Amino acid sequence: MSTDSSASVVVIGDALIDEIRDAGGVRELVGGAALNVAVGLRRLGVPTTLIAMVGDDEAGAHIREYLGDHDVRLIESEAPLGSSRAIVQRAANGEPVYLFNEAAQRRSIRYSPDAKEAIADAALVAVSCFPFDVPAEVDALADAVAGARLAIDPNPRSGMLSDRAEFVRGFERLAADAEIVKVGGDDAGLLYDGDLDALRERLRGFGVGAVLATAGADGATLESGAGAVHAPISSLPGRVVDTVGAGDATLAAVAAGLVDGTPTDREGWVALLERAMDVAAATVRAEGGLLRTPESLREGEKGVHGS
Repeated sequence: MSTDSSASVVVIGDALIDEIRDAGGVRELVGGAALNVAVGLRRLGVPTTLIAMVGDDEAGAHIREYLGDHDVRLIESEAPLGSSRAIVQRAANGEPVYLFNEAAQRRSIRYSPDAKEAIADAALVAVSCFPFDVPAEVDALADAVAGARLAIDPNPRSGMLSDRAEFVRGFERLAADAEIVKVGGDDAGLLYDGDLDALRERLRGFGVGAVLATAGADGATLESGAGAVHAPISSLPGRVVDTVGAGDATLAAVAAGLVDGTPTDREGWVALLERAMDVAAATVRAEGGLLRTPESLREGEKGVHGS
């Protein structure tokens, strides 16, 4: 694995504990979209730093241990309300329903000198599940990442969204300068009018370099200056166990593919997208948000460090 800082990625966003409640009982997993992306990147061989709010409590200790196990550097923001937590239950249609604690709802990120140095040294900065509906947070983020290559996943959660219109404004302010933005059907439904194709066109219309629109079992479409390419979700052995980590795995795989540069032709984007669909398909074949690859499935890997 490379240790060259120029090949590294910084991820900014959430880190939390998922408290999963279902017919099997109650269990806790370390999670958060940004944390999943950071760990996924490291599992793909990319040196990675996570900038997130983590509490000085037992949950925070679990988060720090998990990141240490996966060799992800953590730069912490103070968490006066403790670590974020999400209670996760399944709706009648099988999709997860989240109930967030106060710390998650009032999450905040500040950028220390170490954080700013890591951002300046990184080949790419990925932002996921960020409080775009808080103008002060958006201002601080915009200042911290000025000049960086950006990959953004708005990843809004209804349980943490306080102002839809403000979230859209904050997200689009940062997205206008992004190299790539990932959006899905949930994003389109929660933030816009539900039309994912229209959202993709909107983002491209105001300058986003490339837009990755994911559609679950229908795969994904990636539109860039080289045109639009589509890839179905990959077919792999084994049943689908948990779709929660699919989007985070997709973003991690795409970000890993962009570390050494942006594709210059359609074939390059196709290869990047197809690899992302392979990784997403492998990830959903185990519980939790830990990224898997087809190679790890073939090797019989069942999970690492409490995932």
